[in-house]
Amino acid sequence: MALKTIRHLVIVLGDQLDPDSSAFDGFDPGQDLVWLAEVREESDHVPSGKPRIALFLAAMRHFAAAIEARGWALRYQRIDDLAARPSLSSALEDAVQACKPVGLVMVEAGDWRVAQTLEATAARLGLPLDIRVDRHFLSTLDEFRAHARGRKQLRMEYWYREVRRRTGYLMEHGEPVGGQWNYDTENREAFGPEGPGAVPEPARFPPDATTREVLEIVDRLFPDRPGDLSAFAWPVTREQALEALGRFIRERLPGFGRHQDAMWPGQPWLWHAHLSAAMNLKLLHPREVCDAAEQAWREGHAPLASVEGFIRQILGWREYVRGIHHLGGPGYEHLNELGANQPLPAFYWTGRTDMACLADTLRQTLDVGYAHHIQRLMVTGLYALLLGVDPHAIHEWFLAVHVDAVAWVELPNTLGMSQFADGGRMASKPYVASGRYIERMSGYCGTCKYRPDRRVGADACPFTTLYWAFLDQHEDRLARNPRMVMQVRNLARLDEAEREAIRMAAGHIRAGGGAPQPPVPPAS
Repeated sequence: MALKTIRHLVIVLGDQLDPDSSAFDGFDPGQDLVWLAEVREESDHVPSGKPRIALFLAAMRHFAAAIEARGWALRYQRIDDLAARPSLSSALEDAVQACKPVGLVMVEAGDWRVAQTLEATAARLGLPLDIRVDRHFLSTLDEFRAHARGRKQLRMEYWYREVRRRTGYLMEHGEPVGGQWNYDTENREAFGPEGPGAVPEPARFPPDATTREVLEIVDRLFPDRPGDLSAFAWPVTREQALEALGRFIRERLPGFGRHQDAMWPGQPWLWHAHLSAAMNLKLLHPREVCDAAEQAWREGHAPLASVEGFIRQILGWREYVRGIHHLGGPGYEHLNELGANQPLPAFYWTGRTDMACLADTLRQTLDVGYAHHIQRLMVTGLYALLLGVDPHAIHEWFLAVHVDAVAWVELPNTLGMSQFADGGRMASKPYVASGRYIERMSGYCGTCKYRPDRRVGADACPFTTLYWAFLDQHEDRLARNPRMVMQVRNLARLDEAEREAIRMAAGHIRAGGGAPQPPVPPAS
């Protein structure tokens, strides 16, 4: 549809694929134009893996087709076009020069980098930019700012209860159903030596012609990036996302809670929902996800502990990290409270390490772009924290390799929750543990050459060595944290000779680039 004059160029970013977005409020098909652009910069500012790039491009192209099916005018830049501009800024300048709109409209960007770029571009072009509230959440940023005002510490649990009261999820007569706000203690079971058993398969979607074209383009333009696109089957449309939600609620939500923290070799999917990518692209609204989960409990299909734990991740944790991101501002990503300065180990990009838990989690993450929250927090994230990796480096890795990674949710989870680089703004303690935690929650250690009960020696688990070294290095700070008291007391039981041996062993690991032994190639 060609327009003679254009009132508004409506900017839609790759993670704003919501047909009911506030960007379309007042949209007039007779004089407004929708603009989307695939740009190389968004795959290069961190070296994104193939699954992540493919997910964004495939979802964007399907969304563009839906816009055109409405009869709305669309200007779309494909990444493989010869004339494609490499950045959002240059692509927007081209669109403005060609279309000559009176003004620009967009929903607030979730990424500070993108927001600042587009605002600066609009100012340089001399065009008004109407930035609208993103209503794809269960709370507003103003509500979070009001919650944060005057508090010395921010904690997710208090925010979670506030949002539950306001939205009414799992509430009756002003009180939480079941008499408890939080059933986390019932959601921490390991599988045991027999493993997870039969787990229902998650919803998978064979690529259609549009997605197959994207997969070919990504393989051609990004040949050296990690990832196996032969198994790509993520939902890339609104209809597929709804089907994935329905399948999870029916088939895996009943078993989700008990084992949501458990891990098992060669089992990437387990009982998890795998809906975060669709939600972060705005293909699903958190309200409809929470509605479906609550209905499953009320109908007796899923236990309260599973449903509460799932809803807490969405209306509690997801909304909380968004608030932390916006309160932190652009400078948040450069925080480094613990002074960590080690480079990211090279094996994070290859998976070639003889530590069984890291090898399995890394290969899975690199191949399919997914790891569940405990694999991220207590395997890949934990090792980086204990090793002392520069938090900005591990942030960029997390952003690059996970298909569901967008800055507003990934950055606080990595710097705040995983690396404690914000000094406790987001989380009340560093989430540190030895290899014994991984042994308890997974089947990794049974096939590993390292022993999680050993602090030093050739067969000592590097997680365990680095855990005790971390406590030793940060003892004074940790002793002032009430939630770390027991761990610091355990450290105090070691004599100086043991501590020195741990320091030396940790130094050897760091000198070896994070690997105590030469890495081995992955199993064929």
